[in-house]
Amino acid sequence: MAQLLDGASKLGWVLLTAVLRFVFMFFNNCVAIPSYCLYLLLLQPLRIWDSSTFWHIEGIMFKWLLAMVSSWGWIAGYTVTEWGDDVRPISEEEAMVIVNHQSTGDVCTLMMCLQDKGTVVRKMMWLMDHVFKYTNFGLVSLIHGDFFIRQGKAHRDKQLVYLKDHLDKYYHSRDRKWIVLFPEGGFLRKRRETSQLFAKKHSLPHLTHVTLPRLGATHVILKTLSAQQENGSVGSETGTPNQTGNKRKGLHWVIDVTIAYPKARPMDIQTWIFGYRPPTVTHVHYRMYPIKEVPVEAEALTDWLYQRFVEKEELLAHFYDTGSFPPPEGHKEAVSRQMTLDPVWLCIIQSFAFVSGYMWYSVLQYLYCCLF
Repeated sequence: MAQLLDGASKLGWVLLTAVLRFVFMFFNNCVAIPSYCLYLLLLQPLRIWDSSTFWHIEGIMFKWLLAMVSSWGWIAGYTVTEWGDDVRPISEEEAMVIVNHQSTGDVCTLMMCLQDKGTVVRKMMWLMDHVFKYTNFGLVSLIHGDFFIRQGKAHRDKQLVYLKDHLDKYYHSRDRKWIVLFPEGGFLRKRRETSQLFAKKHSLPHLTHVTLPRLGATHVILKTLSAQQENGSVGSETGTPNQTGNKRKGLHWVIDVTIAYPKARPMDIQTWIFGYRPPTVTHVHYRMYPIKEVPVEAEALTDWLYQRFVEKEELLAHFYDTGSFPPPEGHKEAVSRQMTLDPVWLCIIQSFAFVSGYMWYSVLQYLYCCLF
């Protein structure tokens, strides 16, 4: 009987905290996202007069919004431990980031672990499934200039053309630095069986913890944002002028990010919202490749990309067996780094969002009374 009462009390506490978290996040979205949109609407004259300053301000507010999402998990005890290469020294250089995809929580994890990487968050472009366009964050991503890609053979060719046009139009003009994509093209649980059948048919490696990546978007990004060299690799000079008239340096790196969840249980967005899972540490492994080592021709790039995901398979298999990632070559032990967020900074951002929401509500209410 005592165990039953104890279990009921714990369940009641989980339900209560879940309801309180949902209410807080609902109002958080109701004040933060409209405030972001209204601030940018007010700044439209600046966009015409000084576009670079406008997008600088927009990037700061975009980073704050992503920090709010990060705070939802942080408060619930969902933290990140980082492994492998330290990407902070290259945060101001242009890079393509390829990530394995297990659940909706992958995006939230990236939002959190990139917060302390300089200007990366405010200068990054995301490639996401078109379904995210219809979420509460969809309008923000549209304004920021992210690209929503539609999956499926019927749309593939057109989507790649749209992606190239999008990069030409927005990537350089808005001073983007990192572009993030999920080459697998879907969640692991949905694509694993199809990927394994494809691998068996074409004598490719059998993968369990990841799926075989798709080439299309990666190929378009490399060809659009990097200069091709005679040896078939890509160079670091695009020759594309930026807003100040100077030539951009182009992509310098491909950053291979591998996300691992304890016991292979992915964290989804529902968990981040309701916080019903006990405090959990998500592990993120980075590996950097100079862009000159990356082939751009389709066949060679396919082999190179497949090899990266074979390595991801090995990394994840080692992690699930031992609880840590393997050490880099030439090292006896892998060293991890605890990623932290400043709670004072998070409180300031949240306070600014609610103050802004109240201010805009008062302004709009006053205008409504004046007009009607």
